[in-house]
Amino acid sequence: MSKRRFVAPARADVDPARFAHPLYAWMAPWRDWLRAEDWPAVTTMGAALAAAWREAGLGEPRMRLVEQDDALLADGLHYELRIATHGRIATRFGNWHDLFNAAVWCAQPRLKRALNARHAAQVAQTGAGRRDRVQDAIAQFDEAGAVLAVRDPALLALWDAHDWSGLFHAHADAWRDGRIAIVATVGHALPELMLLPGLHPVAKCLVVLQASESDDASALHAVVDAIADGRALRDPAELRPLPLSGIPGWHPDQCAAFYAQTPCFRPLREGRVYPPPLR
Repeated sequence: MSKRRFVAPARADVDPARFAHPLYAWMAPWRDWLRAEDWPAVTTMGAALAAAWREAGLGEPRMRLVEQDDALLADGLHYELRIATHGRIATRFGNWHDLFNAAVWCAQPRLKRALNARHAAQVAQTGAGRRDRVQDAIAQFDEAGAVLAVRDPALLALWDAHDWSGLFHAHADAWRDGRIAIVATVGHALPELMLLPGLHPVAKCLVVLQASESDDASALHAVVDAIADGRALRDPAELRPLPLSGIPGWHPDQCAAFYAQTPCFRPLREGRVYPPPLR
């Protein structure tokens, strides 16, 4: 039986209160893109990306958001190759998926640039009509990725064993005191899925094991460097699944039974072993 295709709700059908969910906290600088009655123009989002690009110390913006139309697509280029070659990020107006993608570009321009460079190089190597394991890993991270910092190795052991009750319920305080934390939401499909109550999105994570005094920026640098030099995202099996509904405060029903019965909290598949975290 095939999976039902996700269809995002119309803008008018989304309760603005939905954006109070912690998943959207990183979008605070662009909250009007979510809450305003009308869709933001692609030029408005593009100006935000240009500002973010300069603020990140990347110089004059080389990549820009461009409204997707027939004229843009007439070049016949693969989406990622168009970005890498011409700096044009095809963006559909009035589309949740592309809006969130634009926001991730604004929030994480270095990381998105590294992802595009890896993806474009792989497409050039394999051909635009083929997908290999590397491209699958990059695409999964781009769509559903998150970067997590872990400062307590015992929590990583629980995660690797898919001991969801132990990771989320028994150690709820660890999510509040910073021993484990999301430092960047990368996947632009995650906030789109969260528009519909009742869904339980699962992030695909790269993990950095840190000393207690390390900060979020160092975790992001480690991930960007690992993506850029090919140490990360070589295979989808590298990515640790993280059911977002399990994070304390991210779902109203988080009793012990919730972690045992909700389908997103899957047991560890026999033979599945995750690679060591980045450091």
